[in-house]
Amino acid sequence: MHYCPYLYNRNSQYLNSSPNQYLNNISNQYTNNFNAITNEMPMDYAVAYVKGGPLAPQLNGTVVFRNVQGGTEVCVEMSGLPSYKPAQNDKPPVGPHGFHIHESGNCEIGNPSEPFQKAGGHWNPTNQLHGNHAADFPVLFSNDGYARMCFFTNKFAVQNVIGKSVIIHENPDDYRTQPAGAAGKRLGCGVVRWA
Repeated sequence: MHYCPYLYNRNSQYLNSSPNQYLNNISNQYTNNFNAITNEMPMDYAVAYVKGGPLAPQLNGTVVFRNVQGGTEVCVEMSGLPSYKPAQNDKPPVGPHGFHIHESGNCEIGNPSEPFQKAGGHWNPTNQLHGNHAADFPVLFSNDGYARMCFFTNKFAVQNVIGKSVIIHENPDDYRTQPAGAAGKRLGCGVVRWA
């Protein structure tokens, strides 16, 4: 058997042990250090598992919120988004899709033609006009039903959104219409929980 001399010889306290003992000792040290660190740390990320309602039953995905220096990193991955349809007559376009945090962690469907109303309005802890809510996120672009992106925000920490909901909307957010950006019907919902 060939041993990597760097790995095997770099820690002098294990020089007289066999390679298997050495690896077991290092593994145990790593596990103990990791457990000590994580037991002292607050949980630093949360997840919302988004499921589509009656208007987009194929919609599903994940939104991850992670504490980072100075704020929060938000990463989203969705599949089953409706295909883009341009605005016609008085109807707004379908997509890109509005994407927000809503006040309540209630993803009950309720009325199938206007689902997820119990999630409440946009979460707006600092009473800003729409376009500057803490919950106003970039829109999701459907690529044959799939979207993925990450972004940074300094408007909240992960613990602030625990128990709130993530809503995916049918229409784009215009970031100016009050109070919710004219983002349209609610296609999917997921409650934010510690991972």
